[in-house]
Amino acid sequence: MRPKNLDEYAGQAHILGAGRPLRVALEQGALHSMIFWGPPGVGKTTLARLIATLADAHFETLSAVLAGVKDIRNAVDLARQQFSLNGRQTILFVDEVHRFNKAQQDAFLPYVEDGTLLFIGATTENPSFELNNALLSRARVYVLKSLDDEALDGLLDRALSDTERGLGHHQLSLEPQARRILLDAADGDARRLLNLLEIAADLAEEGGTIEAELVSDLLNDSRRRFDKGGEAFYDQISALHKSVRGSNPDASLYWFARMIDGGCDPLYIARRVVRMASEDIGNADPRALTLALNAWDVQERLGSPEGELAVAQAISYLACAPKSNAVYNAFNAAMRDVASQPSHEVPLHLRNAPTKLMKELGYSEGYRYAHTEPEAYAAGEDYFPEALEPREYYQPVPRGLELKIGQKMQHLRQLDNASVKKRRKPADD
Repeated sequence: MRPKNLDEYAGQAHILGAGRPLRVALEQGALHSMIFWGPPGVGKTTLARLIATLADAHFETLSAVLAGVKDIRNAVDLARQQFSLNGRQTILFVDEVHRFNKAQQDAFLPYVEDGTLLFIGATTENPSFELNNALLSRARVYVLKSLDDEALDGLLDRALSDTERGLGHHQLSLEPQARRILLDAADGDARRLLNLLEIAADLAEEGGTIEAELVSDLLNDSRRRFDKGGEAFYDQISALHKSVRGSNPDASLYWFARMIDGGCDPLYIARRVVRMASEDIGNADPRALTLALNAWDVQERLGSPEGELAVAQAISYLACAPKSNAVYNAFNAAMRDVASQPSHEVPLHLRNAPTKLMKELGYSEGYRYAHTEPEAYAAGEDYFPEALEPREYYQPVPRGLELKIGQKMQHLRQLDNASVKKRRKPADD
């Protein structure tokens, strides 16, 4: 069912519609190297083939999963032969281009630069992370989107009616509910849609109707899957984390359900929920961390699907809890100080003195035991290295439990200030 022209091409109107950038470039013959970035089954390979047809160019294809530098050189040799024999330009299409390492990606550059070949790469992963800058600077990135229901519906009709490339010779009709099930199961993936339709057509009677029950039986596992390290995976965990941080339990549960539906390991999500409890709730509600750890434990003990309810409980609690990133900010600030400062020695009064020699050297001398001080607080005591000015990393927010923590810290700092003034008074007199 690959289209013969741009008008038959399904979807991607944002780049191929009238007046859109790629459509204009193709109509004007202004071909250039490009990278198609999008999910599976949205027409990346099909569009590359269509461009080659429109440009009357020789089409060579490589899969980065199987090919190496030797295959790239062979493709370059073929491109040179094509140009010397009939003056035709060669389009080299590389599927899954993100799987090439840096050296393999660099191997294209001289031949893209000198015009030996036109490079088109296809990837499901973010090119910013997976492709080197040298290749990106020589190719324009086009983002291809999942196909909407209108595009998929039109593809269904063409596949059922086309007698040359499709299933028209079977003279099948499609029950409305069966159509709806197919569109939902495709989830924006044209390849998946056509595969399901083809299987259903094989099972249906010639000249009959493809019914909803038949299609449902084909979908024993209709979950939309994504690679653990893929773009969709990280986009969705980011959406879950930001929904929790944004105090929206409904969106949080939606993205949790999307990841479970996509086949994500619930234990991975449980671990991330523990991170959320520390990073975004912190001491505003310390119970959040305990609940997140308990949910992780339940998921490990019960497995799926029972354990997922406990994770959902933790997610909804975190989303509704008061928010604070004060501990997160304080820890990062402390880490920056440690990384940028010398390795300051521990002050003598803060060191333990378990031996006679250590006591003679002044270890622990002058240390004030907080429990014997008023309010169990050694006012004015300095616990930082002598060469480092005292810091105030931790700044509690005025929400949840941290509201009270902040009030307590303010009171202790007032005691510190009073102690300092008291020590300085005799010198002033």
